[in-house]
Amino acid sequence: MKVKPKDLSKEQTIQTLDALYTAAGSLKGRAAMKQFLRDLLTPSERIMLGRRIVIAKHLLSGKTYQDIQVELKVGSDTVWKVHRWLLDSMPGYEDALKGMQQEFDKRKQRAKIGSAPFSFKAIKRKYPLHFLLFNLGSSHSRTTKKTPD
Repeated sequence: MKVKPKDLSKEQTIQTLDALYTAAGSLKGRAAMKQFLRDLLTPSERIMLGRRIVIAKHLLSGKTYQDIQVELKVGSDTVWKVHRWLLDSMPGYEDALKGMQQEFDKRKQRAKIGSAPFSFKAIKRKYPLHFLLFNLGSSHSRTTKKTPD
């Protein structure tokens, strides 16, 4: 039997949401979260939530409602709802989008390093403490000091 949120008491609502937030918050890493959401949500629900995040990203980047509607094939009501949530000063979307952008940037960096795993940059990234002993500067090359004749 489907239960509507308005039919739950305040205590039941708090208890239910606390279980969800605690379960999600206890997960470590992207793989664990991915498995949790796959087990918890239907494919349609996962897509719907993901699209809301993409809509929020587009809105924060300054795209118009019409551009978002055409590009993502969503209705104006959907874009409006996401925009309203963003305007309600709830930092959840913005915090998630900042974290998402940082993760995408890290992936790009790892992809660059992945193509050259034995490059100076890759080795320095993998073993940062070893490079505290050396003063190699930003040019990554050794320079010799010329002595006057």
